[in-house]
Amino acid sequence: MKAADKIAPLDVVAERIQSERARGRSVVLANGIFDLLHVGHVRYLEGAKELADVLVVAVNSDRSAGMSKGPGRPVVPERERAEMIAAMRCVDQVLIFDEPDVRAVIRALRPEVHAKGTDYTRLTVPERNEVESCGGRVEIVGDEKRHSSTELIARLAKLRRSST
Repeated sequence: MKAADKIAPLDVVAERIQSERARGRSVVLANGIFDLLHVGHVRYLEGAKELADVLVVAVNSDRSAGMSKGPGRPVVPERERAEMIAAMRCVDQVLIFDEPDVRAVIRALRPEVHAKGTDYTRLTVPERNEVESCGGRVEIVGDEKRHSSTELIARLAKLRRSST
């Protein structure tokens, strides 16, 4: 399957995972902006996949990423970010969401597990109550938060300034 074929709107992804559940498979949801991919993203998504049979990744739209990260972000357009995430072997489905948080996606998909990165604890995950009210649980996965797109962008800007 091509990476682009894994990307679909929320309602289509919801239908696809219903079929997976009918086959007895469990679903884990991960989400993020994934602006400049780095090893922290890989470790986060691979860790999420270990928690269930089907990994769905919700990627922030350009608008919601910009609201979260500020002017000039994201650097990479939403469709390209989604396709790079979809190209990862561990990822089964990808959707792009426009809301400021992933609560609506949680309500629609009702994942058994919602995976968040190590910059959270189970108690600080903003969507925890939503996940639990849908019968799911929150898990923290990935390596310690030592990598970030924001830091990469700052390093690139510094290199650019020093070379001029």
